[in-house]
Amino acid sequence: MASSDLREELDCSICLSIYTDPVMLKCGHNFCQDCIDRVFDTQERSGDYSCPQCRVEFQERPSPHKNITLRNITQRFLSSPPEPEKSGISCTYCIHSSVPAVKSCLLCEASLCDDHLRVHSKSPEHVICDPTTTPENRKCSIHKKILEYYCTEDSTCICMSCSLTGEHRGHQVETLQEAFIKKKKTLINNLQKLITKKVKTEERVRSLQKHRGRVQGKVNGETERVTALFRDLRRRLENLEEKVLSEVSRQAEQILSPVNDQIQQLELKMEELSRKMRHLEELCAMTDPLTLLQEPDTGDLCDTEDGDDDDQERHGKLLHGRGDLDVDEVSYVLHTGFPDVITGLIGGIYIQKAVNMKLDEDTAHDFVFISCDKKIASKSGSNQNRPDTEERFVDFYQVLGNQSFSSGRHYWEVDVHHSNNWIIGMCYDCIYRDKDDSIIGRNDVSWGLDRKGKKYIAVHDDHETELSVNTPVKRVRVYLDYEAGQISFYMVDPDRHLYTFTATFTEPLYAVLGVCHSHITLV
Repeated sequence: MASSDLREELDCSICLSIYTDPVMLKCGHNFCQDCIDRVFDTQERSGDYSCPQCRVEFQERPSPHKNITLRNITQRFLSSPPEPEKSGISCTYCIHSSVPAVKSCLLCEASLCDDHLRVHSKSPEHVICDPTTTPENRKCSIHKKILEYYCTEDSTCICMSCSLTGEHRGHQVETLQEAFIKKKKTLINNLQKLITKKVKTEERVRSLQKHRGRVQGKVNGETERVTALFRDLRRRLENLEEKVLSEVSRQAEQILSPVNDQIQQLELKMEELSRKMRHLEELCAMTDPLTLLQEPDTGDLCDTEDGDDDDQERHGKLLHGRGDLDVDEVSYVLHTGFPDVITGLIGGIYIQKAVNMKLDEDTAHDFVFISCDKKIASKSGSNQNRPDTEERFVDFYQVLGNQSFSSGRHYWEVDVHHSNNWIIGMCYDCIYRDKDDSIIGRNDVSWGLDRKGKKYIAVHDDHETELSVNTPVKRVRVYLDYEAGQISFYMVDPDRHLYTFTATFTEPLYAVLGVCHSHITLV
């Protein structure tokens, strides 16, 4: 391998310089100890650690191992003399053949091969540098002397004469080497800042990509869920349509079958009457008395009232009895079938079954009575004398539910028709139990629906929203969609949406009830 290729292999991918105290991660990539420490210090804020090169992620902050072999290679490379590079510049003094130059003299403005370099003047004014075709660029354009200093005030390279007698006289100057070292340090510091910014930017990109993946996954799942919901809804509607049409067909068969039979009988009777009429018409057309009188007796032909009473009775029954479609019965089948459709729709949007919630008596205020089945919370006139615990509400008549929710969709219902002063909702477990702002909705860790007399208020973080409710709410349904960050309140029977809170939930949520009059019941 050529030394230039080896040199590229010995560069740290963070600082882009040759390794200093190299260390290796589990993924096999190497970095300077200081460089990777700075990267991990930056990543520590988010808690997500990854290799800057291959992006493999680590559960905890990695502990890199020193790469002794790479360190030895680096040190040996640094200590070995560099191979002379071919500059493409020929020696000025080799006029008979093209010999590559290894150095240039700025004073002489000449390029030198190895042989001419050995015999070249060693005096200080002869400044030797790497081969160059433009030595004049390294001289002062005014004094034609070598640029040896750097004017910090004008930020330009100058010669000795410029600093002593020229326009830069009296200015702060440094040697080129000093200025070079300072500028390189500045560049390295700027490079480190850019590296840090790049790492932070990459972290933001990765976090946004993760967020995009989560959102896209949720979008895909929600799309599938809604598609399945409407597919099921169409199936339920088709089944209901088939059921209703079946009822219409059944009634039609029941009504029309006897009507068709009666029509068929009457049509036969009409044919018989037509036959008798034709015979009578033929007799009436005879002109010979003897022939007419010799015809058999025609009394039976004129007897047209046989069975008329029965036909009339059947006719009346068919017309005025159950002789029409029972639209009410069809509507009944239709309406009784709709709850199944609505149940399927609500189940698809939310959940299919309410949570079997119970009350946690260990959190109940001492003047809140809890029933034996842990379903009823009542305002009590006497102290229940329960043990003092950190979980118990002290200042307000409240109690928590016994279940917590940290994901998914859930709902529970409360019968509130016995009370005209109550508040229900959801909260974090960290809600205060003994302070003024421990009441539901009067802090930033609870969300509540509050009734005071005829007023209904949605409240969170002490911010109230009065609701327009014209009829007393007898039963409340509370819906939670944890991932969507929604807590919704609905009036039951008739179904009506009351209010929805939107938030980003960071802790498990508990149901919470407050009762200041009579009692309320978990359904």
